[in-house]
This record gives sequence, C-alpha cells and structure tokens, in this order.
Amino acid sequence: MKKTMTTLLIIIGCILLILLIGKINLERNFNKQLSTFFTNSTNISDKKYSINQLENLPEPVQKYFNYVIKDGQPYISSVRLTHNGFFKTDLKKDFIKITGEQYFSAQKPQFIWKGITSMFTARDYFIEDKGGLIATLLNVYNVVDAKGVNFDEGELQRWLAESVWFPTNLLPSDYVNWTPIDESSAKLSFRYKTTAFDFIVRFNKIGEIIEIEGNRFMTAEKKEKWVCKMANYQERNGVKIPISDQAIWRLKDGDQVYAKFEVLKIEYNIAEKF
Repeated sequence: MKKTMTTLLIIIGCILLILLIGKINLERNFNKQLSTFFTNSTNISDKKYSINQLENLPEPVQKYFNYVIKDGQPYISSVRLTHNGFFKTDLKKDFIKITGEQYFSAQKPQFIWKGITSMFTARDYFIEDKGGLIATLLNVYNVVDAKGVNFDEGELQRWLAESVWFPTNLLPSDYVNWTPIDESSAKLSFRYKTTAFDFIVRFNKIGEIIEIEGNRFMTAEKKEKWVCKMANYQERNGVKIPISDQAIWRLKDGDQVYAKFEVLKIEYNIAEKF
C-alpha cells in the first residue's frame, strides 16, 4: 500500500512538473515575441490629429471621428489592454470563460494577444509581417499551430478591426482609405505591401462604429463573412472607445458568435508588458 501511494505521488509530481515547465516555456515564448514586437514599434505620439484631416471623408466617418477624438489629439503609437469574456473553440460547442491581454502598435501593423482558459492558452499575433495562431492544451501540447499567407491576411484584418480601440489608426493614411456608401455606412479599404482588403463599416446615429464586416478565411481555403460588433462606448484616456466587442461568423444559416470580450483596462503609448 505504501509503495503504491509513493508511486502515485511520484506520478502526480511528474505531471505537475511537466505542467509547470510547459507554463514557463509558454511565458518565455510570449515574452520573446513581445520583445520583438516592442523592438519593431515606432513612437508617433508627437503627431497630432487635426479636424482638417476629415475634409472630403464620408459624412458618417466624419461624425465618428468628431465623436471619438478631439482636435489636437496625439496619435496613438501603441496600446496594451486586458479583457475578460467568453470564447468558443468550435461553433457547435458552448462558450467558455476567457481572460486575455493584448498589445498593438500603430505605425507598423502589429499585435499580439494571449488568451487563457481553464484548459488552454492561445496566442494570436501579427508580428514582422507574419500572422499565426497557437493554442496549447494544458500548457503542454499544441492543438493548433496555424500560419501562412491566409493567416497573415486574417490577422491583419483583426488588427484593423480592433483599431476602434485606438481610433487615430483609422484616420486616412498610406494604408487606410474611406469611400462613401450611404448615410450610415462607409467602405474602409486597407492596403499594406501585398495585402489588400475592404470592410463595410456601419455607424449609429451618434457616430459610433457598431459593426465592421469583411470576408475572412474561416478555414485554410474558404472565406466567410466575418463581423465585429462594438457597443458600450466609454471615454478612456481622453478617447471614446467600445468596451464590449463580439466576433461573429455571418453564415448562410445566421450569425454565429464565437467571442465576446469586455475591456477591463486599456493604456496608450506604454511600450512595456503588463
């Protein structure tokens, strides 16, 4: 009996050690990628937004910028935020609780997100012009390690859609162009190196962006309509941003929500890890 108990304790100890080593390795890889992210980031906070930049933009787009930022607002160089929420690993499965931290840079398109659940840790990123998604079960085994040209585009789409959290990134630039559709929507066109895509952006009556829709790879080969819904705008750091965000696949049989996030903390122009 004593021998059996000793063996059991050794097995449990080995399992706990493996899980601990896995957690340490995941954090080391995250920190290494984050170091590259910060190295490639550029400070543009000395650049100021002017209301004159809105000239000739579609009316709902002008209304949006007048609502969320003030004349003379410094450009946002980088963002770091934390969130909680719910996530689906499969559209047919139930939501699970998730917490996350995320970092963005503006001048050079980059972001890195780490999401943690009771079962897995996920890392989604676009760094050095490469995108990918890694999901690690119990901090040990990679159940997803996706990358490639299609993922590069998809992660750039996420970066641009989530620019509602740093709206100076949506001002007209070498990458960003707005064209009119109607009184409550506009087309947002993005061009970066060899990647190009368009979003339909929808606004409510007071000027908030409430929905961004585009075509994104749902699988390695097939695109579907991908939608981000925004709500609950609040002023943070002098900028009005949506605190609530949903990611949705808009399929033939209806909208399928797979992520629901609530921003807890957001800070600008701090090039450091939380």
